[in-house]
Amino acid sequence: MGARAEDLDCDGEVDGGPLRQCAVSRAHKPPEELIRFVAGPDGAIVPDLARRLPGRGVWVDATREAVAVAVRKGAFARSLKRQISVPPDLPALVERLMARRLADALSIANKAGLVVAGFAKVDELITRERAAVLVHAADAAADGVAKLDRKFKALADVEGKPAPIIRELTSAEMSLAMGRPNVIHAAAAGGGATHRLIEEARRLRRYRLGQEPGGGVQPLVNQTQDVHD
Repeated sequence: MGARAEDLDCDGEVDGGPLRQCAVSRAHKPPEELIRFVAGPDGAIVPDLARRLPGRGVWVDATREAVAVAVRKGAFARSLKRQISVPPDLPALVERLMARRLADALSIANKAGLVVAGFAKVDELITRERAAVLVHAADAAADGVAKLDRKFKALADVEGKPAPIIRELTSAEMSLAMGRPNVIHAAAAGGGATHRLIEEARRLRRYRLGQEPGGGVQPLVNQTQDVHD
């Protein structure tokens, strides 16, 4: 059976296909490297980060710079072939939504019993070699971050494992997500919810930092630099 018209995106491919075309660069990329936008009932463009909203989609490279270019050059109206309204602060809106998804992922991992918080508990989880990812607040003190990171990386190197470190959320955002005050350092054991946490952080970091000069995505491995620097 052929695809329904409402299931087709502006590049003519069916949702779930292997590649999508960026409306700015015209490059074909996997959906995970792009952001899907749709026109809402009121004619305003809406970010569809979960890629589930109905209607024709416009795909844009998942970086703040690309979304800003799409707004500036009218890529959404051109792709949808209709008049639509685009919020001037769309790049910032997308970033807020991504940060919320990351906070939600941390909350879910915490409710699943995979997350510990506090320097001592994080250090203990690392020592027991059960930490799959570290989460530091973006405003955490550098000395505490460095101590935990060194130990985490050293043990990961011995085991030949990656050492993903997340610094995309503020202490206020982490505290709200975990339902407790003053969360600065956290760590999560392995699990499905932790995998989602890592992926959401990687996506937000790529959106903020874009791509490296060589075209590679900024990694979420062995990173200690505050993304707000």
